[in-house]
Amino acid sequence: MIADKVNAMKLLLPLIFTLLTTSLKAQPPYPSPLDTILPVRGLCLGAPSTEDLDRFVKFIDEECSRLNVNLLVLRIGTSYRYQSRPELANPDGLTKEQVKKIVAAARKHGIRIVPMVNLLGHQSWHGKLGKLLTVYPEFDETPWVDLPTGKYEWPNEDGLYCKSYCPLHPGVHDVVFDLVDEITEVFEADAFHAGMDEVFYLAEDKCPRCGGRDPAELFAGEVTRIRNHLAASGKELWIWGDRLIDGKTTGIGEWEASMNNTARALHLIPKDVVINDWHYDRADPTAALFALNGFRVITCPWRKSDVGLAELDLMLKFRAGATPTTKDRFQGMMQTVWSGTSHFLDVYYGEAENKDPNGDQDACFKELFHAIGQLK
Repeated sequence: MIADKVNAMKLLLPLIFTLLTTSLKAQPPYPSPLDTILPVRGLCLGAPSTEDLDRFVKFIDEECSRLNVNLLVLRIGTSYRYQSRPELANPDGLTKEQVKKIVAAARKHGIRIVPMVNLLGHQSWHGKLGKLLTVYPEFDETPWVDLPTGKYEWPNEDGLYCKSYCPLHPGVHDVVFDLVDEITEVFEADAFHAGMDEVFYLAEDKCPRCGGRDPAELFAGEVTRIRNHLAASGKELWIWGDRLIDGKTTGIGEWEASMNNTARALHLIPKDVVINDWHYDRADPTAALFALNGFRVITCPWRKSDVGLAELDLMLKFRAGATPTTKDRFQGMMQTVWSGTSHFLDVYYGEAENKDPNGDQDACFKELFHAIGQLK
């Protein structure tokens, strides 16, 4: 009898060992000392192509972990093979199995993933219409504005930068919320980034639904509707902050702030929306605007290292000088990448040269995270 039990234990021991080691490997690392100095240390970039998937996973494993990155905002858009809305899926996009490889790599290093799909604005890019308005042209806020067939130029007679969908169209949310739900589920995410930056078309007079309405109330209504949808399943909404800054009063202008009367939405949206405050040419101290109005805020540089380092210095000073009530609203930093991810990785690993005459996003990322690493 005893011998039988011993033999049984011998058989079970390898299984028990395997289960224990697998469980331990799946656990994220211990909290970093940086978590109290700078809670968010993020990187925003496009989802990798299927060809770059393995290199991207390696980048997470080897570089993001080494550099103390603890957040990835992945711009997905339609670069995923959606099952809920196959008409909006990119057939060459990531599969569910490929996404799970990214999720596993991030989890191993305690990195939070927030997937992003542009809602409201950025439904076209200069002369190219996005997938949503291509498939559902009835959602277009400005169907009378034609995309240029030749070279795109700004400024232009139509005020065209990117098209928006009409937030009051009765069918638009049934479609976009299917994408939101599916992409947050596959990434096992507790938050979703809706973009909502650079919305130049809103409350257009010719729109039969939006004409004559207050742009601030329209923008706030859309933010709130998306936020409420996510909150019903316990998820957060993240957005860019430019439409909530008064471009005239601050002098920041129409790109990194609003000149089309949406800024008052700052006082109309729920306070649990997380604001990503981007400024690329100077370190404007607008993180204080958001934090003092009750929002958690993350400062976002791009391609100028001196600006990124100045913004880091501001963030640290805000956290050091804030009241106990506001300190943790100053969440940290997130480097943004606006080239394709393949090009970013090529430059990062020295396989290509930066050819942007206005700055170097790879250098900004490296210098910013080197500086963050020195804070420990």
